[in-house]
Formats: sequence, C-alpha cells, structure tokens
Amino acid sequence: MLLAEGISKRFSGISALRGIDMEVSPGEIVGLVGPNGSGKSTLLNTFSGFIRPDAGTVRFHGERIERRRPWDIAKRGLQRTFQLPAQPQRMTTLEVMLTGANLPRGSTLTQSLLRPGRVRTEQAQAIERARELLDELTLLDLEHQAAGSLSGGQQKLLALGVALMREPDLLLLDEPTAGVNRSLRRALVARLRAVNEAGTALVIVEHDMGFVTELCRRVYVLDKGEVLTSCQPSELVSNPRVVEAYLGTRKHRPRKVPALPAAEREPRNVPS
Repeated sequence: MLLAEGISKRFSGISALRGIDMEVSPGEIVGLVGPNGSGKSTLLNTFSGFIRPDAGTVRFHGERIERRRPWDIAKRGLQRTFQLPAQPQRMTTLEVMLTGANLPRGSTLTQSLLRPGRVRTEQAQAIERARELLDELTLLDLEHQAAGSLSGGQQKLLALGVALMREPDLLLLDEPTAGVNRSLRRALVARLRAVNEAGTALVIVEHDMGFVTELCRRVYVLDKGEVLTSCQPSELVSNPRVVEAYLGTRKHRPRKVPALPAAEREPRNVPS
C-alpha cells in the first residue's frame, strides 16, 4: 500500500533522513520507534505531504505522492494525526469532527440551491457518523463543549476521530498515547484494533514500548535518520544495535541495563 524508497531530507545542512526505505501492506499495524531526534515525525511528514523530501519516492497504492499537497494525499485515503494536537478554541467538539468529513455538495452555492434535499441528507449522515465516532472514543458527552477546552488526552482522541471520518486506507499516528491517561489509553488501544480490523492499516510512532508490543506486528527502528532494523517487537531487546541506539555505547551505559521497554525515560511531546 505504501512504498517509500531512498527518502532523504536535510535541514540547514543537517541530515534528518538518510535513504529511508519502508513499506506498509494493506491491513498491517507497523510501529516506528527510535530515540528523540531520529527522524520519525519528519518521515511521517514526507508521507503525508507536509514536507517534500530532497530525494527518494513515496508511492501510495502505486501512485507517487511525494510532491502532492497534504489535502490531496488525504483525499486519496492517507490520513495522519499529530504529536501535539491543537484544537480550535471556539468550535465545539462535534464541529471539529465535521471538518474531517468529505467536502459536501452544500459547500457550493449551486448545489445548495439546486439540491437542498441531497445537501440536508449529506449533512445528517456526516453528523451521524461524527457522533458514532465520538461515542466510540468516549467523547460523545462533550460534543457541545469547546474543543480547545478538552484535556490533552481528549484532544488526541478527538484528532483520531477527525482522521477517521473519511475511513482512510492508511492512518499515520504520531505518539497517540503521549499525555493520555490509563483509562483513555485502554479505549485508544481498543479503538485502534477495531479500526485495523475494519480495514485501515496503521503506522504508529511511539515511545511507549508496551503500547508498541501490544499493537504492532512489525517495527521499524530509526536512529540518526537511518533505519537500523525492521523486526517483530519481541526482537527489539535482543538486537544490540537497537539497545545501543537507546542506551548509548557500552562505556556510557549503567552497570545494570534494564530491558528496553523499561528504559524509555524520554520526555513526551518532544518533536522528532
């Protein structure tokens, strides 16, 4: 479904990505992990059109998309969420959800005048789907509350709901559990599994290795803009290159090196 080959990107002479190759098949849940600054969020930005790579190609359903605009890529079935969601202060939770719906016929004056019945039907369908998603994300009771007043975890769930409005083929998630409490985290895990079972492939950037192990079937590990390995989550702690990337060289490691999931001490919400 997604095929990236030779993706490279430099910022002010500094290499953020160096010849990244990555692929995602339909129905997969793929993790993308690595230390802060390894290039994870930058890679998602190249997939979703927010950054154009200096070199390499990105194909989605066989079509090259690395030069397309974000909204054009989204219409083709590739959606993403962000590490730090910022919701509008004055729009309600339900109104924000509706921004993720397909552009209605009522968005043009001609269609509004010539097909008012069709426009009303589309609006009702969009509202119904938005409320269904809000219910599944435990946010329905907040549909009339200002989106900007939600907690950080609730705003992350709202961003997920907006991305799901169009039922994407591929969803890119940037640290979905950061700032989410345990109860909301359980709801998020259950919802992502349901989304995947319904046919949406997922790429998840995460520091919470327990979350990655619980959900992902395959993991790419990035370090300094390069792919160290692609493996199953259970193989991460036995890979010396992965352990070194997270914990440093042997002489700088503590005498007792904890297992990789327990070693995740990095601050949350730090852009990659």
